[in-house]
Amino acid sequence: MPRPVLSRRAMLAAGGAAALLPRVASAQLEQRVVVVTSFSRDVTTPFATAFEKAHPGTKVEIQNRNTNAAVAFIRETRSSPPDLMWASAPDAFEVLKQGNLLARPRIDTSGIPERIGGQPTNDPDGRYFGFAVSGYGIMYNTRYLRANRLPEPKEWADLTKPVYQGHVGISAPSRSGTTHLTIETILQGKGWAKGWAQLLEMAGNFAQVSDRSFGVPDAVNSGQYGLGIVIDFFGLSAKASGFPVDFVYPSVTTLVPANIAMIEGARNPNAAQAFIQFLLSPEGQQILLDPKVMRLPVRAEIYAKAPAGFPNPFTNPSLGARVKFDNDVSEVRYELLNSLFDRAITFRLRELVDAWKAVRAAEAQLARSNSPEGLRLLGEARAKLTTVPVTEAQAADKSVAGAFRAAKPDQPSAGRQAQFEEEWDRATVAAYAEGKRLAEQALRAR
Repeated sequence: MPRPVLSRRAMLAAGGAAALLPRVASAQLEQRVVVVTSFSRDVTTPFATAFEKAHPGTKVEIQNRNTNAAVAFIRETRSSPPDLMWASAPDAFEVLKQGNLLARPRIDTSGIPERIGGQPTNDPDGRYFGFAVSGYGIMYNTRYLRANRLPEPKEWADLTKPVYQGHVGISAPSRSGTTHLTIETILQGKGWAKGWAQLLEMAGNFAQVSDRSFGVPDAVNSGQYGLGIVIDFFGLSAKASGFPVDFVYPSVTTLVPANIAMIEGARNPNAAQAFIQFLLSPEGQQILLDPKVMRLPVRAEIYAKAPAGFPNPFTNPSLGARVKFDNDVSEVRYELLNSLFDRAITFRLRELVDAWKAVRAAEAQLARSNSPEGLRLLGEARAKLTTVPVTEAQAADKSVAGAFRAAKPDQPSAGRQAQFEEEWDRATVAAYAEGKRLAEQALRAR
């Protein structure tokens, strides 16, 4: 069940807001604040510069790590942690919260609605705070599409069409918190079985699974491939910066907060609290409209200064309303989902793409011959290629999902996680080989 949303009075009582508390003066701040973030320097630099100008004598130190690496780092440095975690993925913050790794700073959230796009803006317990909201969708290079005579996509299902073969890119959710949220959004919006079926068919059109989230928008901007599955601000900022790109929200998407939190045991708590407060202030919110940032503010009044056509969840209540993202569901299967995507797609992309090419060749042939035997074989092939070796119930079972930990490049999986992954590897290799064989057999059926 989604977490309950506390009333404004309850949040005040719990310390989630602090309208009656004095603002921390610059003279009381420590000389630095250490921020671990998955955001690029294009995003962090404008905020850091503005904060340092507003609070002379306090230096913002940025440590860039992808979301999963940041979570692991905070766990490992519990005795001497950074001050702040700043990222897009609310489920990653929930993981940190459940591990008792987030503090409860006194933050004034007055003027910010409790819900945006159907989702709570802040953690009801006051452990993390939404400074912007983000949706997930498809970024595409308009020149590339025209040159290759490709239609503009509108829905996730469009990316399963044969016309997009080799033209789509994505980053691995194990390396990108925003991609993890995109995958989880599709699974929650479509359901586990149907969601994976759609993802696996989309993967048949992938040109690449990038090991960094920035790799996808960079490739779309340069025309390395035409379409990318990304968080909205990648597309919006690239368009605002003059690249020939556009971005579309599929109907199965959601708006979820991008968050910031103070780490339990932070050595610079006053500066950390002041930085959070700055992000939520009108001055900080205005920076979200910088062409290199382009994120959706949580203060409604900021949209009056937004460029024409900029998405506005306050005037378009349907935006992100179709999927009610459940952080609790996502948190339980967080690491399992990352591992499963890698086993089913990232590490087996070539086999999966080859199998789908065989399916599409058979479909083209059967459209002309309409062989009953061919259609039967083709149906069996599709079933092999659209099923993962994990049920939704297993993914929700803490005795299964609890065996998974964030992957480290220099440290292989161990214990039950390694056993599960070996089973999944064997199952996917066999399924994709059998799917390809059945499709090739269907191609020859008369």
